[in-house]
Formats: sequence, structure tokens, C-alpha cells
Amino acid sequence: MTKLTKQEQLTEGKAKMIFATNDPQVVWIHSKNQATALNGKRKVQIDEKGYYTNQISFRLLKYLKQNGVANHLVEQVSETDITAKKLAMIPLEVVIRNYASGHFVTRFNVEKMLHLDPPVTEFYYKSDELDDPMINDSQIQALHIADENQIEFLRQTALKINQLLEVVFKKAHIKLVDFKVEFGFDQDGNIILGDEISPDNMRLVDENTDESLDKDVFRKNLGSLTDVYKVVLSRLQTELGE
Repeated sequence: MTKLTKQEQLTEGKAKMIFATNDPQVVWIHSKNQATALNGKRKVQIDEKGYYTNQISFRLLKYLKQNGVANHLVEQVSETDITAKKLAMIPLEVVIRNYASGHFVTRFNVEKMLHLDPPVTEFYYKSDELDDPMINDSQIQALHIADENQIEFLRQTALKINQLLEVVFKKAHIKLVDFKVEFGFDQDGNIILGDEISPDNMRLVDENTDESLDKDVFRKNLGSLTDVYKVVLSRLQTELGE
């Protein structure tokens, strides 16, 4: 098997840089030391952030793959980098909410951390210019983003991911408040999980102290982002191994 090598940069986002490799179906993803809020309007460089997001995401993607959730992970190639299947991304964010937090609290005037049973599933149209507006099934179909069967696949897969993540986070004494995932089409036309799974796109709360263990620490200036990411990584290493 030919060794994968990093080649020209393809794109750069708020948290990652994506490069081509010598395999046209595989990309090289570098996690940046950058934290953003307000859809990228606020940007701050934070030492070691890319290390922690990459280490956490690698372990969770590997865990999900081992438990039947197909995703883009190929392998970890450095402390801040992975290789992944090249996907044609679907311009949707699928959000799962287990507890009321963030916009859900203000939108419905409910108590923060109200347990939501069953978990709430929401779709958002990916567009920084439009601030990622919420979108419903019929709008998704009318805009030809996904058909009815694909929408249901996205919903059920996100709920399966939620069940699996809740298991591992419960063992780590962390409440999984909510999270967002993104999907894309692989070269065979299959929809699989892409992007990353890290505290950058989750809300996590310590089971015992109720302290935030996610990017809310940065959004709300509550303390050191890398300190709380270090806690999450340490607990996941205990539950999932090195």
C-alpha cells in the first residue's frame, strides 16, 4: 500500500485546514489552534487547541465506527492531524438536544437543563452568511438538499450517535447536553458521518459540578478552554483507551 502524503491545500475553515493527498479519495485534515464564536465573527488563537480537538475527535470517531456508525476517519497521522475519506458534504447540521440549553431555552422559554424526552432533533442549513438558519423537512426537500429517505437516515443516524455517545460520556461522569453532526456522500454514494466530534460542536457538563466542559467556556469567557478540553480527553482516555 502506498504511503499517504500531504499535498496542496484544498480549503480552510474556522477550525480545520484540509489538504489533498496522493490518494484522490483521501484528504488530510489539520486541526487549528483557533477558537471561534458567533459563526466565525470572533476568532482567537489558543495554544494546543488543535491537539485537544483532534485527540478527542479521533477517539470518538473510532468508537462510533467500532459500533456501526460509518464515518470518514481513516487514521490519525499526528497529534493534530488525521486522514479521512473525501466526502461531498451535505449543507446541513443535524443537532440533537438531550437537555435544554442555548437557543432552545430562549426560543421556548423553558428552564435551562430541562431534560428533553425524547431527544429533540433539529436541522440547520449551513451558511455563515445566513447564520445557519433552522430548516424543516419540507424545506430541505424543496431546496433539493436531501430527499425524504435521506432526511430520515440523517435523523436516525444522529439519534444512534447520541445513544452511543451518551453511554461513553455517562461512564466519564459527563452529561451530553447537545451536539451537532454533519454528513456527506462518499465515492460510492453512501451517506456517512464527516467533520469532527469534539467539544467544539457539543455542550458537555460535568455530572458532579455542573461546570461546562465545552466551547461555552470560550463563548462566555468562563476560563481556559484547553483546561476543560484536557479534562474531557483524560476521561475519554480512561474509558476508550489511548
